[in-house]
Parts: sequence; C-alpha cells; structure tokens
Amino acid sequence: MAWFFSDIEPEKFFTFEGEQAKHIACSLRMKIGEELTICCGEYIYPCTIEHIDKSSVTVKVCCRQPCENEPHTAVTLFQAIPKGDKMDYIVQKSVELGVTRVVPFISSRCISRPDEKSLVKKTARWQKIALQAAQQSRRGIIPTVETAVSLEAAAEKASKLESSVVFYECGGEPPASVIKPDAKEIGMFIGSEGGFAPEEIELLRSKGAGVATLGKRILRAETAPIAALSVIMFITGNLG
Repeated sequence: MAWFFSDIEPEKFFTFEGEQAKHIACSLRMKIGEELTICCGEYIYPCTIEHIDKSSVTVKVCCRQPCENEPHTAVTLFQAIPKGDKMDYIVQKSVELGVTRVVPFISSRCISRPDEKSLVKKTARWQKIALQAAQQSRRGIIPTVETAVSLEAAAEKASKLESSVVFYECGGEPPASVIKPDAKEIGMFIGSEGGFAPEEIELLRSKGAGVATLGKRILRAETAPIAALSVIMFITGNLG
C-alpha cells in the first residue's frame, strides 16, 4: 500500500495537491477505489481514493490506527562525507533500517570536500532521498539530514545524547560491550574512505564516545554504516 506523510491529521476526507498528487496520479498511476496510507507520526490513516486527477487527489479516511513502525531507540548517524554519490546510498539504507537523524561531517581524511554552495544542493538531495526511503519502508517519521559540520561540531552534538559510539577501523571493543540494550539515544560515528586519524578518535573519546570494532575485515565507506546500524538495531532489540 502506498505510504504518504502529512503534518495535518486527516478527518473524513483529505486532499493531496502538488507533487504528492502528481506522484499518485502520474507516477504510481493509482485509480479511484485503490487504497493508500497517510502517516502523521503517532498514527496512520488507511484511506480509499475517491477522486483523482493530475492536480489533486481526494481520499476518504477509513480509520485511525497507532503507527508501530518506529524503533524505540533514536539513532543519529554521524557520517564522514564519502566521495562520489556514496552518501545517497548511505542515507537511503540507513533510513530504511531506522535511523532518526543523519549528520554529515568533514574529517581530516575526507577526500570529498564540497564547498558551501554545493553542500546546500547535496543536503536538499539527501533529504529528498530520506523522504523517499521513509515512504518506501513505511516509517513513522521522515528522518532529518542536517547540514554538514566539522568533526568537532559533530562531537559536540553527540555529547548531548545519552550515549555515542565510534566504529574504528583500527580496532575497539565488541559492540555489545559499548552499546546499552536499553539506550533511548545513540550517536554512531562512521569515517570516510581513509577512516579516522588517531587524534580524532581521542577527541571523540574525550566527548564520551565509546570505541567499537566491526571485526577484522575493513569495510567500504558505504558498507560500514549499514553494518554498524544493523548491529545497533539488533542489540537494542529493534530488529525483532
């Protein structure tokens, strides 16, 4: 069933306009009588299409149900910006797996160093990818992709969370010994292609981050965050 987000809770009827209406009518080619779901965070609303054209789609709301699709652990992915379009993949898959927020950052070993104008465009694209992934995976929220910051600023953001962990390619503790199963907030740091410099690991330690390993094999920049997030979701009981 097609999944759409709305800031306004629908009542008996709801009308989609603009891009959403065009997507329903032209991309999905849905028709009168077909069903879709509107998600408003805490609740979802199964609906049936009553009217449809290229500029607007009106649906009849069938009922209201609790949305039970969100993990009970809010995970923030602090991701060093990789080269090329790898970040597109990272955002998409991390949203599917349940990440709450993505904070790109630039570390000393980042190959990609986009300027401010380029970052504005990239961030807008990443946020659109997050929306599409949230719809596809039937999330209860649209995860936020923030503007890229320095590693120092990212470390400061992470220090305000309940807990944080950096996955270090040169070794660390097993994830289960660093990540608390009952944690409500977790920040996770993943490096770029060149990994982390030793002084960056010390900076993150000084801000309260634990240091964990994903094993002896070195993972690609786009593989590590997906593996790490899967581990966190498993430990916290969000994959069951």
